[in-house]
Amino acid sequence: MSSPKIRDQKTDHLLTSENSTVIIIDYQATQVGSIESTDKYRMVQNTIALAKLAKVFRIPVIVSTVNVKTGINGPTIPQIAHEVKDLPSYDRTTINAWEDIEFLEAVKATKRKKIIMAALWTEACLLFPTLDALKEGYEVYPVVDAVAGTSIVAHDAALRRMENAGAQPVSVMSLVCEIQRDWARGETVPAMLGVLAGVGNNVGLDIEGQGLERGK
Repeated sequence: MSSPKIRDQKTDHLLTSENSTVIIIDYQATQVGSIESTDKYRMVQNTIALAKLAKVFRIPVIVSTVNVKTGINGPTIPQIAHEVKDLPSYDRTTINAWEDIEFLEAVKATKRKKIIMAALWTEACLLFPTLDALKEGYEVYPVVDAVAGTSIVAHDAALRRMENAGAQPVSVMSLVCEIQRDWARGETVPAMLGVLAGVGNNVGLDIEGQGLERGK
């Protein structure tokens, strides 16, 4: 039971903590309240797990909102805002975050070409920056169980359009496994299990029930 030498985390073709960026866009009360394509509670829990995963593995996180300064919308919902409270939030008027100067500068400043993206809604604020990022040579990984649309049809059509353009859909569970990669990397295992415990699926509930997270 010997693990091989860890592959170069910057050049690995799979997602790692050193070659990827997490982007969280428009998880505001208006957007969350208007989704119809999935269970809102489960979606929010998965987005929280995504933010926690990024913190555990020190992956850069970029947060953005739309129309907070104009007074049209409120800020990021508290459940998610709590996980990213130490980070700047780039407020925009553009529906497409990629067309906001400060947001785009923040993305490019990471110097990472793999983008793990979650946004509301799927058919707008996720779709448009995904298409633009792909066009500019980025790899984009939409987190399908942390996003949602105003209808199942709208959500599914947007995902198909992204996939056809080259996006690579992922789930929160897949991301946890891909970033952790090896149980022998023990320094992150307790916190990683803590992320899983909060997801709310059967695996997470089992971990929480056994008290495995955070070394309990």
